[in-house]
Amino acid sequence: MRKPLIGLAILACFTVSPVLADEAKLLEEGRSIAAKMPPKLLEVLDDEIRKGGHAEAMTVCREKAPQMAKNLSEQTGWSIRRVSLKNRNPKAVPDAWERSVLEEFERRTAAGEKPISLEKGAIVSDGDKKFYRYMKALPTQDLCLNCHGTPDRIEPAVQAKLKELYPDDKAIGYGPAEIRGAITIKKAM
Repeated sequence: MRKPLIGLAILACFTVSPVLADEAKLLEEGRSIAAKMPPKLLEVLDDEIRKGGHAEAMTVCREKAPQMAKNLSEQTGWSIRRVSLKNRNPKAVPDAWERSVLEEFERRTAAGEKPISLEKGAIVSDGDKKFYRYMKALPTQDLCLNCHGTPDRIEPAVQAKLKELYPDDKAIGYGPAEIRGAITIKKAM
């Protein structure tokens, strides 16, 4: 009688539960969606910089990036936005879960992990609702430092435009490959 029970126990160890399979599927879907926006945003930003300089290109991050996120949200059914611990846009303030993940990303970076590899996916409850949430760190690239770098790196025209558009700006002082923020997405389950 014990042999069939042992066989069932072994089989149970190798069977993936539906919840884990669903979570793995959601993680892959989240990764795929999160990967779509940054390259397109950088392409549009680079084009605008070439046309009118860094100060004029701020409209990309201010207006076009939120519109791109909205369009991608409508196409995919996932809520998509960008957040940061040092936000420039007042709408980019992280909620409690996002703040916790961003702080975790900072700790992991301090421990030696590369910011480009940082991500987190989880099933999260909010009252009686469940969501799948995914975040992917957005490290600074050289291009970013023209508006988010140290004051000596930011042109006077850009500094003036930042003061005009974002009087409460917290998003400066970054160096290369630091976590500027994250793309965050969620989907109701």
